[in-house]
Amino acid sequence: MAEQGLKNITITDADYKEWIRDLSVRYRNSQIKAAVKVNQEALIFYWSLGRDIVNLQAESKWGSKLLKNLSEDLKKALPDVGCFSETNLLYMKNFYLLYQPITPQLEEQLVESRQITPQVGEQIVVNIFSIPWGHHKLLIDKYKNHPEKALFFVRKTIENGWSRAMLLNFIDTDLYERDSKAQNDFQHTLPAPMSDLAKEITKDPYNFAFAGITGEHNERLLKKALLKNITEFLVELGTGFAYVGKEYRLQIGTKEKFIDLLFFHIPLNCYVVIEVKIGEFDAPDVGQLGTYVVACNHILKQECHNPTIGLLICKNKDNLLAQYALESSNQPIGISEFELEKLYPTQVEGMIPTIEEIEDKLADRMEKENIKEG
Repeated sequence: MAEQGLKNITITDADYKEWIRDLSVRYRNSQIKAAVKVNQEALIFYWSLGRDIVNLQAESKWGSKLLKNLSEDLKKALPDVGCFSETNLLYMKNFYLLYQPITPQLEEQLVESRQITPQVGEQIVVNIFSIPWGHHKLLIDKYKNHPEKALFFVRKTIENGWSRAMLLNFIDTDLYERDSKAQNDFQHTLPAPMSDLAKEITKDPYNFAFAGITGEHNERLLKKALLKNITEFLVELGTGFAYVGKEYRLQIGTKEKFIDLLFFHIPLNCYVVIEVKIGEFDAPDVGQLGTYVVACNHILKQECHNPTIGLLICKNKDNLLAQYALESSNQPIGISEFELEKLYPTQVEGMIPTIEEIEDKLADRMEKENIKEG
C-alpha cells in the first residue's frame, strides 16, 4: 500500500499502521507468486496438450485439419478461454517437440512434484515452465530444430530475468555462438570451479555496434563511445559486471600506469581488467595486461577477493599467436575480438515467413480482435 493510502486508515495507532503496511506488502508478493504459478501451470498444460497431439498421432488419426477442428471444438467447450487458436495449438505441439530431449526428466518430475528440480543425476534440467509463453513462441520460431540453443536461452533468461525484447536482442547478436568463446588460460591459472565460471563470463566476438562508430577511430574514441553507452556496454559484457573506472590509475613503483577499463565482477568476487585494442592482437599485449592483473592483485585486491582476471578485446587476432602468448603467461587472461557493425547472415532460408505462416498470424490477430469486441 502506498504511504498516501496509509494516511487515510481508520485506526491511527502506529502498530496498527505497520500491520496494514505489512499486510499490503504480503498481499502484493502473493499476487506476484500467484501470477508466476498461473504462468507455470498454463505452460505445463500447453506442453501436455502438445504431447497429446504428438503421442496420440492425432493428425494422422483424425485428419490433416485436426488443429483447425480442435481449435473450434475447444472454443465451444471452453468459450471463456482465449488460448485455443489454431496458431497457438501449433505452437503447443512445437513446444513439446522442441524440448523432447528432456521429456523423460520433465515427465518424471511433473508426476512426482509438479515442479522441475534443478538437477537430475549428472544432468542439469532447465525449468522450461518458468519463463513466459511469449518467450517460448519466439524460441520456437527461431530454433524449432535446435533444442540445445533454445535451452541455452531459457537458462540465460532465467538467470538474468530477460524481457522478451532483451531475449530477442541477444538472439539477434548471436549470443549462443559467442558465449564463453574467448581464448583463455583460466583452466591453468584459476582454481576450480572459478575457472569454469570465468570462462562463462566471456564472449567472442563482443558486439559493440551500439557504440555507433562506423568510420575511422582510435582507441580513445572507442572507449569514450563504450562508456557513453555504459548501459548497453554492461549488457553486452553480461550480468554481474560493476563499472569501477576508465583509465584507472595505478602507481607501480615510480611509474604511473593506466588501465583502460576496470570492473568488479560480483558473482566471481574479483576485479576484471579490460584492455581494448583497435588493431590486431600481438604477443606483447598479454605481457602488458598480465602486469596490470598482478598490480591489481597487489594494490586493489583484498583478502576476501578472488584473483583478478584480465580480458583483452581486440579488432582481430591470430588464434595460434594468441594461444602461444597465453601459454607464456601465468596470469588468468582471456582474448576476444570485437565487431562494430552487426553482421547479417548470408543464410536467409527459413527467416522469411511463408504465406501459410502470414495467414495464420493474420487469422490469430483477427480472432483476438473479435474476442475483444465481443
